[in-house]
Amino acid sequence: MHIAITGNIGAGKTTLAALLGKHFGWDVFYEVVEENPYLKDFYEDMSRWAFHTQVFFLNSRFQQVSKISESQRGIVQDRTIYEDAHIFAKNLYTSGIMPQRDFDNYTALFHSMSSLVKPPDLIIYLKADLPKLLHQIQLRNREYERNLSPEYLRNLNDHYESWTQHYDHSKLLVVDANQLDFVHNPADLATIIRKVETALGIAS
Repeated sequence: MHIAITGNIGAGKTTLAALLGKHFGWDVFYEVVEENPYLKDFYEDMSRWAFHTQVFFLNSRFQQVSKISESQRGIVQDRTIYEDAHIFAKNLYTSGIMPQRDFDNYTALFHSMSSLVKPPDLIIYLKADLPKLLHQIQLRNREYERNLSPEYLRNLNDHYESWTQHYDHSKLLVVDANQLDFVHNPADLATIIRKVETALGIAS
């Protein structure tokens, strides 16, 4: 099985990936964030570094799915290659941060890569509203995220809503993260696990 967790910055994807990986005994592929050499510069000057940052994420995600396709084990993936294009790059373009030329080049690269990618068996969309995102971003206190604007996060949420409504590559499970605390409440985590098992048709 290959499941992937999607959602906005601060939605709790990495934490849920770790918890599900532990429960099912599956390998976890985390998003390569800290290793992105452009990320700090991007948050300080988005227009200057948007293309570089997105290409790094796209390539790292493609490398991940290539390894996943060769694995014989269950996999939990933190964020998908689809989000790179349909959420983050598209948001940068529609917000006027990434110019048309860069966006067209990036999109062409994405289509070439995604044509070689097998979709996950299940995508879990962690849906979280702005107050929840801002609270969790503040709690983890990453230096490069301190200047994230509420408007930027709100725009990303809008793109997530649009994308998930039209996603049809595989099964999609929407989880309202606003109403759950799967970190501190075992019952909430158990609820998500049951939903995952039902969606995948596996026994608990």
